[in-house]
Amino acid sequence: MDVNHHDTTTWNGFVQQLASDRASAAAAPPVRALTEAFAERLLALLFPQFAGTDDTGARDVRRDAEGLDALLVELLTPFASDPRDIARKFFDALPACHTTLYLDADAIFSGDPAAASRDEVIFAYPGFLATAVHRIAHILYRLDVPLVPRLLAEWAHGKTGIDIHPGAQIGASFAIDHGTGIVIGETSVIGERVHIYQGVTLGALAVNKRLAHKKRHPTLGHDVVVYANATILGGGTVVGDGSIIGGNVWLTTSVPPRSVVQFTSSVEQRPSDDGLEFHI
Repeated sequence: MDVNHHDTTTWNGFVQQLASDRASAAAAPPVRALTEAFAERLLALLFPQFAGTDDTGARDVRRDAEGLDALLVELLTPFASDPRDIARKFFDALPACHTTLYLDADAIFSGDPAAASRDEVIFAYPGFLATAVHRIAHILYRLDVPLVPRLLAEWAHGKTGIDIHPGAQIGASFAIDHGTGIVIGETSVIGERVHIYQGVTLGALAVNKRLAHKKRHPTLGHDVVVYANATILGGGTVVGDGSIIGGNVWLTTSVPPRSVVQFTSSVEQRPSDDGLEFHI
């Protein structure tokens, strides 16, 4: 770079600041890399579909679990005064999480005629992967671990196109169909046996930092179906049990149980095609 085109003093100071920032980052633990490794290894521990072909015995499972415990402690050390206690609480919560995830896989399988088996759902369905990582991240979120739950969520988001904030509360037997473009906000509450299609947004009516600790995102009751590209907004918006929200619906008010909410449009006949032009 030809520094003659720059104020030398300013430029040298800027370069020095960048060098200092890089040195600080190099000295910090590689949190992103550790988080991604933790996600991959934990999925492999929980589901043989994610594991290597040689890792089949009980001894291998115990070894992998012990290695994951050590990895989680390493990952949590910069953020917690007692990372071993948090890791213990995390692994205590894992059996129930594992059971719930099999209910999720069964819900996806039973709700999708294209799914040949539960194994196929676990192997190949982005909705299952996003849900699995979310449930893992949510445990850490509830243990007040900073940053790591968001990194887990963004890792799943990058792999699936499904963006679920780790704070969202999601009941059992949750089914995501297709999934691309789904956004579920931090304070969303979703009941059991809920089915959501691609492009759905559970969002906030307003974006304001003063609302950071308020309920900003909607609540879906049990047995709700939300079809593609529906948008449901607002912390006070409650979709009652057993309701169906149709595709492309924009909903900002509560609806009672067993409601059917549809997008309506009208088709008008043009009186004539004379003078009709198309511009591409």
